[in-house]
Amino acid sequence: MKKLLIASLILALPSFAFAAGDAVAGKAKAAVCAACHGADGISAVPIYPNLKGQKEAYLVSSLKAYKSGQRKGGMSAIMTPQATALSDQNMANIAAYYASLK
Repeated sequence: MKKLLIASLILALPSFAFAAGDAVAGKAKAAVCAACHGADGISAVPIYPNLKGQKEAYLVSSLKAYKSGQRKGGMSAIMTPQATALSDQNMANIAAYYASLK
């Protein structure tokens, strides 16, 4: 019985660890992102990644890594201050918005 309970908890943890965001709220919050990543999530500059259609969990994970200082190098000098200004809910909303773009 204990093994079944533990297995159930392990399988349920990922769903608790990642709360889906609100794409509508994310669109409004992502306006500042458009300067580098494009108005539609497709960057016109090769050094900036496209965000359109990216997986929601990946975007949240990336933003949290910038905010915590775990992600360094590349564009971290630009992204760290941007991510630091975002709450976890804002990150989830922005990620939901870009993930919703197909």
